[in-house]
Amino acid sequence: MAKGAPGPVVQAGRLTPVMAQYWAIKEQHRDAILLFHIGDFYETFGGDAGTVARELDITLTSRSKDAGGQKIPLAGVPCHAVEGYIARLIAKGYKVAVCDQ
Repeated sequence: MAKGAPGPVVQAGRLTPVMAQYWAIKEQHRDAILLFHIGDFYETFGGDAGTVARELDITLTSRSKDAGGQKIPLAGVPCHAVEGYIARLIAKGYKVAVCDQ
């Protein structure tokens, strides 16, 4: 059985358009870690970011603020290396969804 990282989905009320898009897609794929293509990185936010940072031993940082004024956890991997990171997450039992822009 695949592991997901559903976590709470942030209310999109006062988010940037990119963050609102991320959370709308995440709502449709709550059972998967969502990697969202932004610039030269694939980024993930909220509970997924904590899971990805822990499982891949990468830095957990934050971005923007949610409707409650709290910073949103963020973890990202470079585009050129994303396939290897996805393979590692799948090998650990996670379902991964990828959103390219």
